[in-house]
Amino acid sequence: MTQTLPLRLGMNIDHVATVRNARGSEYPDPIRAAKLAEEAGADGITAHLREDRRHITDTDIDRLMEALSLPLNLEMAATDEMQAIALRHKPHAVCLVPEKREERTTEGGLEVAREENRLAHFIAPLREAGCRVSIFIAADRPQIEAAARIGAAVVELHTGAYCDLHAEGKFDERDEELERLREMAALAADLGLEVHAGHGLTYDTVKPIAAIPQIVELNIGHFLIGEAIFRGIKPAIDEMRRLMDEARG
Repeated sequence: MTQTLPLRLGMNIDHVATVRNARGSEYPDPIRAAKLAEEAGADGITAHLREDRRHITDTDIDRLMEALSLPLNLEMAATDEMQAIALRHKPHAVCLVPEKREERTTEGGLEVAREENRLAHFIAPLREAGCRVSIFIAADRPQIEAAARIGAAVVELHTGAYCDLHAEGKFDERDEELERLREMAALAADLGLEVHAGHGLTYDTVKPIAAIPQIVELNIGHFLIGEAIFRGIKPAIDEMRRLMDEARG
């Protein structure tokens, strides 16, 4: 029988910075959003420092490291520049994600199996610096097995395809993707990896993911920031937490 572990909520604050940067102003402040999320009961803060700095900036990371008492999960591409930034700050966690300049948002999981040797050498100094290394990947056996071989501590399963299929009303395909997520979460846990999930999750889609017993953390940002416009950050997080807890219970 699989033991059901506690489920954490990581709040991604990227799109507070998106709104700020649209006008080149000082507000809204993503660090203020992070502190409000902390007060609302989030378990961690996620921020993606993109190579083009389209939302979160280097100064934001500096300030988050100073202001937060929650763990910071720094999402980044596997580049020399980003590695140097992570080694300077030594955040609690570093999540490696694929990144293309022309994409609106992260479109898929990292290709680990084809770049196994490079990524193993890339993450070694991060591990030595005390960062928990997470790999953002599709629910795909070769990628999960490669992530385990290179010494990652965590895999974060990309839930975007599942959420998109739900939104498009393709419920049979959605259920197939959900079953794939269940199977790959179990595989990752069997290989000794901690399992997280995220991307595109909403109130309508979170419960089946939250019910997967091996998953211990969900990282949710864009939807919660959007809901916060209407509800406020605390009520938006409270509702997501309620749904997560119901699914887990």
